Order: sequence, then structure tokens, then C-alpha cells
Amino acid sequence: MDLLAAMRIYVRVVERGNMSRAARDLGIGQPAVSERIDRLEQHLGVLLLRRSTRAVSCTDEGNLFYERSKQVLEAAEEACAAVSPDDRALRGTLRIAAPQSLGEVVLPRILLHIRELHPALDIDLILNDQLVDPVTEGVDISLRLGQPGEGGFIARRLAHVRRVLVAAPAYLDQSGVPGNADELIEHPFIRVRNLFGDGLLRLIDTEQAVVQAPIKVAMSASHWRPVYELLMAGAGIGVLQEPACAEALACGRLVRVLPQYTVPGFDLHALFAAARPIPAKTRAIVTMLERDLPAALDRSGATYATTATTAMSGKAKGVEAL
Repeated sequence: MDLLAAMRIYVRVVERGNMSRAARDLGIGQPAVSERIDRLEQHLGVLLLRRSTRAVSCTDEGNLFYERSKQVLEAAEEACAAVSPDDRALRGTLRIAAPQSLGEVVLPRILLHIRELHPALDIDLILNDQLVDPVTEGVDISLRLGQPGEGGFIARRLAHVRRVLVAAPAYLDQSGVPGNADELIEHPFIRVRNLFGDGLLRLIDTEQAVVQAPIKVAMSASHWRPVYELLMAGAGIGVLQEPACAEALACGRLVRVLPQYTVPGFDLHALFAAARPIPAKTRAIVTMLERDLPAALDRSGATYATTATTAMSGKAKGVEAL
């Protein structure tokens, strides 16, 4: 049997906790995954996994084999890289988990650049806004916004993602412009689900004091794109990450509301398993992200800033006009 291939399948099954999910990741059928695991256990003469209808868990022998298999697979990739004509080339598959907005708007160009430098590296991008632990979810790098929390991973700060309070000019023409934070309660607020659940929007004023503005949530969505489209359509006022709306701000389809305040942004971290040694491809890609992401985020802000004019008087008192 192809032991390395069986190890790759086994490692993915353990990390995904389910043969069906592992099969989808690997692009093969679930029966083929189950058959490979059966053959591997027969080859080793031990039971590696306890199976139920929905999940699998490792036996003691299975845990040990998982840890050693990870080391073997990483060593195999290092060996291939060592004899590559370009010894700096990265090979194998890199799995990156990222927040939806960042992954859709900012990351594609960076990943394209990585592929141009390392054409032998396959990239698998997984987007969701939940905490993805690289240790338990089987990803090499997890990009997360906010505090990374604790786990069996290393967290490296990469950049800061700004957020802005915005609305469509047509909405403000019809419903009026809030002149201060307290007036936000008079407007329907559109949000990404799980944000602002306490009914308050925290803002920072020009003296760096925190202002807690009450809001009236009218609509929520589990993805940033419907929130963006609702705001563009004039459904109300809401908060978006700056990269997601920089172009709309630049062309005037959205404008900043209460520009005298700042919406606190999020620090962006790269999480990766605290293995020793850290795989070369993980080290290399984290270094590239650390170098390229701040510039990409700054460019998105500059897209808006270079086109924006000073705020209009009168009607635009509470709006940064373009």
C-alpha cells in the first residue's frame, strides 16, 4: 500500500473528526476514505479510530500514529523542497482559513502573488467568520480578527483592519443625517449577525474617549455581502470593514456617517500550530502575509482617501461627503 497517501488521508480524517468532511477536503468519495483507513489498520495490526455514525475519535495508538504521521508528512515535504531545482520553492498543499470579507476582497491578490512565486504550492482557502483552531481543524494557517484566545497554537499579529460607519446618500437624503451618536437610535441599523448584540455601537471620539451609542437593529445577516448590498440599497446605517466598502466610498455610493467618530477596528492574527519545528511552508507564508497584508489593507483605505473631499457643510454635518 502507499503508506504516505494513507497517512495523509488518516491525518485529514483525525483533524476533521469525520470521514465525510475529510473526503470532501481530499476530493475523493467517503467509501474510499473508509476503505483506506481499514487497510491502514490491517497493515498496522491496530485499531486507530473509534467510529460512530457521525464522528470518529482516536484510540491511544491512533493518537500516537497521528502525531508521528504529521511529522513524517512534514519531513517528506521538506525533503522534496531540499532537492528542488529552486531550494526556496514551496510544495504540497497549504490550507488557509480566513474571515469572509477579508478572504473575498483582500486575500485573492496576495494568494495569486504567492502562487506566482511558488507554482508547486497548492492553496486551499476556507472562508468563515468563526474561530478556526489550526490544531483541531486541520488548516496550516488560520487568519482571525480580534483577540486570538488560547489554544495549542502560536498567534502572530499581521495587521489592523479598520471599520467604518456608512450609509447610502439616498438614504440620508430621505431620512436625515444623524448629527451625533445619540441620534443613531432613530435609524434602522443593518449588521452582521453576532455583532452589536447588546444594542450598542462603541465609537471613539476625537479625544479618544469611548462613546456607547444605542442602536436599533433592523436587519441581520450571517455574511457581510447582504449587509453591504442592503446599505447600498438605502436600507439604513451600518458598519463595514473598510476593505469591503473602500470602492463604494471612493465613488460616492456610500458615505461615512458621523466621521468625527472612529469605529474600533480589529487586529488581524495568523494562528498556526505550535509544532517544532514549524513547517517551512507555514513559516514562509506567514512571513509573506506579515509583509503584504498591511500594504494591501492600506491600499484599500487609500482608494477612498485619495478620492474623498472635505466634508460638506449644512446637510453633511454628520456625513463625510465625497
